Amino acid sequence: MKTRLVAIAALAAATSFAPAPALAVGDSTPARPAARVDPDFEAGKSAIRSENWSEAIAQFNKVAAREPGNADAQNWLGYASRKSGNLDAAFKYYNEALRLDPRHRGAHEYIGEAYLMKGDLAKAKEHLATLDRLCFFGCEEYRDLKKAIAEHEQKLAR
Repeated sequence: MKTRLVAIAALAAATSFAPAPALAVGDSTPARPAARVDPDFEAGKSAIRSENWSEAIAQFNKVAAREPGNADAQNWLGYASRKSGNLDAAFKYYNEALRLDPRHRGAHEYIGEAYLMKGDLAKAKEHLATLDRLCFFGCEEYRDLKKAIAEHEQKLAR
C-alpha cells in the first residue's frame, strides 16, 4: 500500500511540473505536435520567413480551405497580404481571425499595425488596449504594437 502511494505521489509530482506546450510566434494555439504537422502550414511559415508573400498566401489559402476555423491561418493570410501591400485583404483576414478567436494576440498586433499603415491611430490604440487586457503581465505582441504606435506618433510629431 505504501509503495503504491509513493508511486502515485511521484507520478503526480512529475506531471505537475511538465512544461506547457510552446506557442509559435503570432499564434494563439500551442505549436502542433511533430506527428501532426501540416505541410502546407509549415510551407506557409517558411514562405513568411523568406518574405515570399505570394507563396505564403497560396499555402495558407490551402490550409484555410481545409480548416475554415483555423484562426492562425487567417492571421498569417492577413500578415502576408499586409506585407504584400494589400491592406483590404489583410483587414479581411485579420477580422476573420478575430471572429474565430477574439483573443488571438497575433491578429490584434498585426491588425493594429495595418491600421497604422492606413493612418488610423485610434483603431491601432483600440487593439493595443485589447492586448493590454489579454496580456496581464505583458506579452511580445503588446510590446511590439506599443513600439509601432510610439514610432508612428513620433513621425506625426515631426
